[in-house]
Amino acid sequence: MHHEYVPRGVCSRKIKFDIEDGKLKNVAFEGGCNGNLKGIGALVEGMDANECISRISGIRCGMKNTSCPDQLARALRAAVSEQA
Repeated sequence: MHHEYVPRGVCSRKIKFDIEDGKLKNVAFEGGCNGNLKGIGALVEGMDANECISRISGIRCGMKNTSCPDQLARALRAAVSEQA
């Protein structure tokens, strides 16, 4: 199932991803630190959504209370609860 999420408090403007059989596919960020966010997308490709949430939830960016990975975790958490 395809999902789109508008992050808050970070540089990226949108997070898009699919969850198929509990696994992440096609993770892409719009805006933000291009190379870093492409790297995150590549690293989490095929990962179990719940495992990804537990690994990246709570990561901070500088003095911010959140980060693009943390926002991805929030998006995944919402998507997983929506599918349940």
